[in-house]
Amino acid sequence: MWMYLGLLAALFLGLHNLCKKHAVQGNEVFPVLLGTITAGFLFIVPFYIGSIFYPDITRELGFYIETIPWTTHGFILIKSMIMASSWILAYQALKHLPLTIVTPIRSAGPFFTFIGAIVIYKEAPNNWQWLGFFMIILSVIMYSQIGKKEGIHFKSNKWIFAIIGATFLGASSGLYDKFLIQGLLLNPQTLQFWFCFYTILILLLILSITWFPYASKRKAFKFRWTIPAVGILLQTADYFYFKALQDPEALIMLLSAIKRSQIIIAVVLGGILFKEKNKRKKLIPLAGIMIGVFLILYS
Repeated sequence: MWMYLGLLAALFLGLHNLCKKHAVQGNEVFPVLLGTITAGFLFIVPFYIGSIFYPDITRELGFYIETIPWTTHGFILIKSMIMASSWILAYQALKHLPLTIVTPIRSAGPFFTFIGAIVIYKEAPNNWQWLGFFMIILSVIMYSQIGKKEGIHFKSNKWIFAIIGATFLGASSGLYDKFLIQGLLLNPQTLQFWFCFYTILILLLILSITWFPYASKRKAFKFRWTIPAVGILLQTADYFYFKALQDPEALIMLLSAIKRSQIIIAVVLGGILFKEKNKRKKLIPLAGIMIGVFLILYS
């Protein structure tokens, strides 16, 4: 069941990436990021209020937000710091690179997760799962070769390094999620609520220095409907992802790889909507990724 929850997470992540590309065009990264996280936070707030005044109903619905100790708050704050750094790098790269290049590089996240899962959690996939995993990784490498034909040289473009850094931090957060969900026994909505809360505080601190004091920057900001859409889609994707992680049998390295099937939405719809190049050639490694996901599910 956890594998199919991972596919649902991938669906909403793919839609989230499309909206994110539209949201950052012509906009400063930090206010867009703050807007998306705030929208996602407001989406969850009713569950927090319901947990206080109507705990029985929210428990029955499966959206109860638990009271947690301060030490657990500290662990969630660490996750917020990791992901805030990852998102800042990713959003900056997204403004300067095609979506059909950014998303495949982000798809290399499972490789970093793979190393951590083997070393930290001693995960042991079967033969079919190994084959599917490496199919995904090899397909991502093929994307890097296609990227060169769009004038994007992976060794000299600083935005490539930004997206690689974002991918590494995102993978680290994924490994940390397993500790938070299975080690600290946090339910998805509790983790999501406090994670958004602390991330908003971090972004407000950054914006108070880089954006709020400058009237010209504030006037240049363009609100788009995709900004709140990004936040809501991300929270929906995270909910299914965290629900999958609650399964004791869930393997984080495979779940991370399954999530990357979001690429089909980025390549097909992103290529059409944003008129990006080499769409047909990108379908070849796309097929490799989908075969890899199928092998994992088949196992």
